Amino acid sequence: MPKTYEPVTTKTGMTRVKEERMPFGWSVNPYRGCAHGCSFCYARGFQGFIDKKADDEFQNHIMLKTNAAEALEEQLSRLARRHRHDLEAMRKELGEVVIGTATDPYQPVEGRTELTRKCLMVLAKYGIRTSVTTRSPLILRDQDLLEQMRSLTVNISINTLNDRLARRLEPGSPLPSKRLDTLQKLAERGIATSVFIAPILPLLTDDLEGLEALFAASAQRGAESVMTSLLRLSPDVKGWYFRTLQEQFPDVLERYRRMYADGSYAEAVYRENMSRLLDELHRKYASRFRAAPEWSLPRGANGAGEEPGRPGLAEIAGEPPVEQLSFPF
Repeated sequence: MPKTYEPVTTKTGMTRVKEERMPFGWSVNPYRGCAHGCSFCYARGFQGFIDKKADDEFQNHIMLKTNAAEALEEQLSRLARRHRHDLEAMRKELGEVVIGTATDPYQPVEGRTELTRKCLMVLAKYGIRTSVTTRSPLILRDQDLLEQMRSLTVNISINTLNDRLARRLEPGSPLPSKRLDTLQKLAERGIATSVFIAPILPLLTDDLEGLEALFAASAQRGAESVMTSLLRLSPDVKGWYFRTLQEQFPDVLERYRRMYADGSYAEAVYRENMSRLLDELHRKYASRFRAAPEWSLPRGANGAGEEPGRPGLAEIAGEPPVEQLSFPF
């Protein structure tokens, strides 16, 4: 399927996160769909909200919220007026704004559109506490802006150090080695960084040796913290991910079918075993990191930051509908 880009308008630049247990209050996603095409991405499950499919349409039909920064400015200026321009009071009410919960804000098209940069400029103007999650070295383009922001954390997503494995699972993503380089360059500039080891993929990226190497590399490159999360498969995501396994790793597919037979979470025994392994790694490397991520999900019985029966990012990072424009990009 050829890659297409569709300009859309959005009524709001940021979306309220209604789940009370989450320590951030708002999310910003300048794009719908993601060219990185990660086979396991939970955001594929959002496609149904806009009558799209979770298959290759997710990475090949990208919607560009061309007015994202303007909509964000309108929201924040309205909030500032309500607080009589007491920006400290406004910031306290807002809490943290997270960029990149439903799409990578630095996917390749960002190099041309600069939608994410424009949104960051608005957040910087109001001094809003901000967190950015990405897999892309393109974020280095905005180091000048990131350094100026009042309170900022950049989260780099890496779930394996194996470049060849990553290419088979994340066909359009920058290689893990490039992400580690990005982590180091940001840290060297004094920008607070974290590593999201997520999602951990059963039978592929869950071995102790590989995970410990990733913990060690994160610490060595300057990350202030790490967060771990196990693979969660909503029905739409499961179909596409299993198709990828059939093509790339057919020998593990049947074991996956059994492991996820009861729903979106891996079987209980596996979760419990991984919880013990991850707890051990977190304790072992605690002294190498400065702090836990401010919006790490509570780590439950699955050791993954999510608990069966409770909503995770996939349920709480959704967005309002958009109005499509009639002209081509």
